[in-house]
Amino acid sequence: MRVLRFLPPALLAIQIPIHSFMDGLWVDLIAFNCVAIAALLSVLLAPRINNKWAQPLTGLAIGSWSIGSIVATVTSYDVIPAAFDYASDCLYLLFYPFALLGLQLLISSQQKLTVLEIVDASIVGLGLSTLGSAFALHPVLPHFDGDFNQSFLAIIYPVADLVLLCFIIATVTMQGFSGRGFYLAAGVAVYAATDFLFLWQSINLSYVFGSLIDYGWLLAFALIAESCWHSSTDNKSRGGVSPVLITISVFLSATLLALLAIAPDNFPHFILIPAIGTLALAFIRMSIALNQARNIGHERILARTDELTMLPNRRRLISEIQNFATRPGSLLLLDLDGFKPVNDTFGHEAGDRVLQQVAQRFTRALPSGSLLARLGGDEFGVLVDGSQTTVMEIALALRGTLSYPFLIDGHEISIGVSIGIADNDGADDLLLRADNAMYAAKRQALGVCQL
Repeated sequence: MRVLRFLPPALLAIQIPIHSFMDGLWVDLIAFNCVAIAALLSVLLAPRINNKWAQPLTGLAIGSWSIGSIVATVTSYDVIPAAFDYASDCLYLLFYPFALLGLQLLISSQQKLTVLEIVDASIVGLGLSTLGSAFALHPVLPHFDGDFNQSFLAIIYPVADLVLLCFIIATVTMQGFSGRGFYLAAGVAVYAATDFLFLWQSINLSYVFGSLIDYGWLLAFALIAESCWHSSTDNKSRGGVSPVLITISVFLSATLLALLAIAPDNFPHFILIPAIGTLALAFIRMSIALNQARNIGHERILARTDELTMLPNRRRLISEIQNFATRPGSLLLLDLDGFKPVNDTFGHEAGDRVLQQVAQRFTRALPSGSLLARLGGDEFGVLVDGSQTTVMEIALALRGTLSYPFLIDGHEISIGVSIGIADNDGADDLLLRADNAMYAAKRQALGVCQL
């Protein structure tokens, strides 16, 4: 199996002498395209890819290009009608969407990218592509006097190359250095450079089919295939795409769109595609970030909320006690009397309903600004502001709320409550003193005990 790793570079190495001494349809058709097919097999059978979609998508990218190359080769020798050139162009173009998906998964197969990280890499990639399209491509693009097909193909290939190259570089940078990332970025860079050199020669009418420039694409596939045999994460730490890069990418795209509107003759109109794509992704990223922030806030609320009564829980009460140190008031701990027989006699479902109704009665009896929390089981806690006299009146009111029974499924259920009060004097033992007072009230049947 490992011999496949060395098959693409080996076949590429012997292509040079074959190309120097031999030519013709079969040499170009078989020898040339065997390198791309070997790279395809190397990708599909590489052993270190964990993501199940990385190899098929990358294989589809190289496979579509290979079939397009075969069709283009046969067409160049007039074996089939020239109309099939359009089929080869379509197959070549299919390389880009498959490569954008597959190569990203190759890089991140060991470390799964989050949605935000993928969007961030796409924003940077499209933003840099917009800049490159506006200033690097415009001077070298040919003019075809209104021939839409030729103009479209002349524009789409270099723009797609820039998008793919910037996206892969952004993703590799985000993941941290790795052998796989290095070879992959090098392969995409060679592929893009070959496309640009091909475009330049086409403009100057110096390109010859089957010339040495064609082997640049094969070298790119050999590098991409080699990347699959390397580890994807040499560096476990990653910080993601810098917010500065994202901001610059969005700013550049917005600026170029504004300049295009002001001076449409000075900039190529095809920059609309990556520029609008960058801004659209920026809005998508903002929506995702806001949704995640909302979810985090909701999760934090749930982490401090009792699921049964929807009151604050013990964690929330302890947190509030720390902010309560300088305020005049008291901590009340309430433990229900006679609750265990409710569960034993009527079942836990009935007991849960009693606890819910207890929470409602306690809530109605407390003044505004008080914090009522369920601490677990049949125990509750209250932080309340006010003097000792006021707090004692509140405690008696809370005890009075349980003076009449609960009606659960036709059964009258009566319970009581023991309340311990600890006045806030700024000491750190507020919870301990309230707990001691509550147990004293329960042991001595005092109902309410204030320490």
